[in-house]
Amino acid sequence: MTAQRLRIGLVGAGVIAHAHLPNLLRLGDVVVYSEVGAEELVAAHGGEVVDSLDALLARVDVVDVVVPTYAHAEVVRAALAAGKDVISEKPLARTDADADDLVRLAHEAGRQLYPAHVVRYFPEYVRLKAAVDAGQLGELAVLRFVRSGAFPTRSAWFADPELSGGIIMDQMIHDLDIARWIAGDVVRVSAVHVRKGTVDHPVEAAHVLLTHESGAISHVAGIWGPAHLPFVTEFSATGTLGSLSHDSRAERNYTAELLDEAGVGGDLPELDPAENPYFLEIREYLGAFRGGAVPRVSAEDGATAVRIVNAALRSVATGQPVDLGPAPAAGTHEGATA
Repeated sequence: MTAQRLRIGLVGAGVIAHAHLPNLLRLGDVVVYSEVGAEELVAAHGGEVVDSLDALLARVDVVDVVVPTYAHAEVVRAALAAGKDVISEKPLARTDADADDLVRLAHEAGRQLYPAHVVRYFPEYVRLKAAVDAGQLGELAVLRFVRSGAFPTRSAWFADPELSGGIIMDQMIHDLDIARWIAGDVVRVSAVHVRKGTVDHPVEAAHVLLTHESGAISHVAGIWGPAHLPFVTEFSATGTLGSLSHDSRAERNYTAELLDEAGVGGDLPELDPAENPYFLEIREYLGAFRGGAVPRVSAEDGATAVRIVNAALRSVATGQPVDLGPAPAAGTHEGATA
């Protein structure tokens, strides 16, 4: 007997919705609500438009939230209160307090909540995680991540740090989350930041240094530049047995210098780079909603990523490193705003 197709609600119709909706439609029937852009989004990809959040919640089994960062917490709370399992685009929320509260609410409601940290599904980063977990790099010492592209001038809220968190929260949260995924919990955060240019031609950049509980160090750099700046990602990770690096501009966009403990060259696990990371992510979350395997990213991971980002923002503001205490326990979350 064929399983009934999921009824999925997509809330929001911005740029990232164009990555979510086609993949949601492969896995279920989708209705869309957004204050602006819903008709155009559905015309481009399919689905059905509804005229309110309440109407959407009344018709669906699960909810995918892709509204702007500052509205994540409000919409996720409404979905959880309606008894829905939820996917939330990153970051889980703008503040520590809201992110922690969403984790608490999901636990109390017995619902599943997953933040869309899609970079955990990109093959280069999956390959790095697999190599580290297999011990091919040995004990990690230094990791470096770079992400650069054009400043997102398409919507004014990106330029308002109170709403978006700026480049560190909107763009660099990807690599900050990956650094923790690869090298383990973070105990100290230091950051510097610069914003130049005009409203029409802004440039923003930041560098964040993470000290991991293991003693490893991660350096994360982000750039939002001129409109012609191409989107580029890079990383390198070095441990006691070798290194692995990636550059999206290269024809073969990763290189490895690995030894096993016997001093013999190691092979990397083979992964299919043709798999769409957004589809893999959404399929894993929707599968979990139906009783499948636990996804590789949790609500707690999303809240921790927000804590790291806001620690970086405090470091920028004070010029001092910020020490991170242990994450709040599920069900007892208390957090501070940035």
